Amino acid sequence: MGLVRTVGVRDGGAALPRGFWAAVRVWLEKPQVANRRLCGAAIEAEGTVALGEGGEESPRFAAVRGSEEQGKRVASAGAAELGLLWREVCTQLSPRHGHLPPPLTPWAGPDPRAELRAMLRTLLPRASPAGPPAPPVKELAVQDVYNGTVTFLPLEKNSEGKYEIKKCNIYQIQLVYIKGEEWSVSVVAPFPEDWFSDGIAYPKLAWLGNELLSKVAKWSVEQKPSEFKSTLSLISVAKYSKVYQDLKGKYKEMVKVWPEVTDPEKFVYEDVAIATYLLILWEEERKEKGLTKKQSFVDLGCGNGLLVHILNNEGHSGRGIDVRRRKIWDMYGPGTHLEESTIMPGDAHLFPDTDWLIGNHSDELTPWIPVIAARSSYSCCYFVLPCCFFDFYGKYRRRQSKKTQYREYLDFVAQVGFVCGFNVEEDCLRIPSTKRVSLIGKNRTYPPTEHALINKQIAQYISNRQTCAVVLCDRKVACNHKDHSDVCKEVDSELPENETETAGTIWMPGFQPREKVEQIRNCASLPRDFVDDVVLSVANLLLNAAPQKSCYDMHDGNANTWNQGESLSLKEVAEHLNKEILKRLKSEYGGLQTLLKNNHQVFEVLNGRVHIRDWRKEKPSRKTKPEVKRRLSSEAFKTRLCWFFIHHPDGCSLPSESCPYAHGTEELRQSQKIKKKKHIQ
Repeated sequence: MGLVRTVGVRDGGAALPRGFWAAVRVWLEKPQVANRRLCGAAIEAEGTVALGEGGEESPRFAAVRGSEEQGKRVASAGAAELGLLWREVCTQLSPRHGHLPPPLTPWAGPDPRAELRAMLRTLLPRASPAGPPAPPVKELAVQDVYNGTVTFLPLEKNSEGKYEIKKCNIYQIQLVYIKGEEWSVSVVAPFPEDWFSDGIAYPKLAWLGNELLSKVAKWSVEQKPSEFKSTLSLISVAKYSKVYQDLKGKYKEMVKVWPEVTDPEKFVYEDVAIATYLLILWEEERKEKGLTKKQSFVDLGCGNGLLVHILNNEGHSGRGIDVRRRKIWDMYGPGTHLEESTIMPGDAHLFPDTDWLIGNHSDELTPWIPVIAARSSYSCCYFVLPCCFFDFYGKYRRRQSKKTQYREYLDFVAQVGFVCGFNVEEDCLRIPSTKRVSLIGKNRTYPPTEHALINKQIAQYISNRQTCAVVLCDRKVACNHKDHSDVCKEVDSELPENETETAGTIWMPGFQPREKVEQIRNCASLPRDFVDDVVLSVANLLLNAAPQKSCYDMHDGNANTWNQGESLSLKEVAEHLNKEILKRLKSEYGGLQTLLKNNHQVFEVLNGRVHIRDWRKEKPSRKTKPEVKRRLSSEAFKTRLCWFFIHHPDGCSLPSESCPYAHGTEELRQSQKIKKKKHIQ
């Protein structure tokens, strides 16, 4: 039996068969979204191939073209390789049954000269914690649109260096129309008894039938076009995988000695991924332009400076500038160039001798980076990774309701790049962040002789944006939202002739840079007595609310009712608090909600409602939790008094040995975090 599994699909939205081929495309180009043991696939070549009369391969071979995003990277040699490979594959498969072993659907149609579409890809295994990644695996995928099948032919090199089909691992995904809105999707393997699995590039047949088939069926009828480009669409995935693993191994020790309060795993591996992307992007730029010297850079708003540290270590001259020095800067050494300085967009902060400007979560500087790059020199390029939403003059204000706020802001930053004369490219990075779309300005759309004209265009655009920000103004404003133009165009909005000349060294006098001393406004700086009073007031409010909610449980064999109180909305809680308390909380980011969430030992805030936390319902910590988080959890155990033991009328819902907090001062342990910080310093 070659049938692995069949699943039924109901197509109520007329998505099939087109949706099936879109789903197949995902599996072909981004296999890592289904198989987490892969880090991606490199598309080596793609094109149409034809079967001739009697099943013999046709000598005609269509020119190979890559996918829309990868076509530029498919070498011309790929066409020759795919043509030669196709001829070899056809000789290894029997011409009977349309070249394919039964029960696979043969490659045949009413026209014996029917074309198939072939794609040669390399599957790239993810690195294992125990050692290096498994070797990459080549595979030829052949799509037969007429019959609704895609056949996967894994390839191995023989002793002569030629590719041979690994016949035991051939499989086919089939789409079959049944009736009405009913379709079926199946996985078929002709030699299931000989199937080889390494659990990585060659998964088990059961995985193909259960996991992969379910995803393909789901994707086939999902009509959710993505707002964003494919991940790593502008660089080689194979090269990225190798460089990333090398850099990750080189800088992973940073996680253990991270002195900042931020999550070390997120920030270290995110910066390693961004550095990997830039290193490959710059390497390909050197090949395109025939350069030998590595590019220089300036990272504006460099934060912890780790990205600068990595790029400096990898041979790129450059520096990072930030308004505030970080503790970790002292750990990098003299080879990492970091400056504590306030950047005001203007003539004093141009970088004429710099190849690239970087804006990695650069906040208020993000929209200015294309402007600074354009005015620094004709050859200066930029890379921005937008996060927080800022306009030239302050917080970004939404102007469209049909897009998400993130998509609208990305379009705005891209538009700034277009106005500055850049051909702006967009790509998704592979980083642990929800904001992972980067915008790249690498090439100009105008000749150097038009620099003055572009500079005037930039000045007018910035002036118009500032004008639109003023809601109460005497001048009439008209807004044009077409295309990339969220640009507000004033009536008679031509700049005064001397405005660009008299702008001075600062391009926008009202620009507000980040404060040198970061104000902590997350309720953490509020006096402890004030916080304790609010916590006790809210807890008593919930406990005394009618009707009371009691939870029944057994402790040591005895029946026990523990009052969990009632849940109230944040609005209801606020109505019962003193006005002076609310006024003080209003000055903090998040206000009352932030204070309650900060005191997660006592409260749980879900969907805008406040509950007393019942620790008996808390899930035990997973053994698979990252090492750093496990260590921090163990270090915090019994280092704080249990609020419920002291304040709750029924005491703590957990026995002492199960509660992570101390039941009395005799159980208190000294926090280990202080010792760790002293050791680092």
